[in-house]
Amino acid sequence: MKSINSLLIVLVFIVTLGGCAGMTDTQQRTVTGSLIGAGAGGIIGAIAGNAGMGAAIGAGVGATGGFLYGKHKDAEQEAYQRGVAEGRQSR
Repeated sequence: MKSINSLLIVLVFIVTLGGCAGMTDTQQRTVTGSLIGAGAGGIIGAIAGNAGMGAAIGAGVGATGGFLYGKHKDAEQEAYQRGVAEGRQSR
């Protein structure tokens, strides 16, 4: 039973990452944060006695963190591009 669960987790992980091909960077960071958060939350939840609850909370926190980080990187990239454009105009 334990090997079936492990196989299922690996399969879900592979399918999820394969589905990231058409996503924006922010969407990819949100999904990655969610997966990492679910894994970490599941481990912490298992230690505390409820792995499912820990995984759910971790997925939510990870998704939020990944989304916010993605938006920050988008704004950073936009500012960089704006600076490059202004630099080219001032020549």
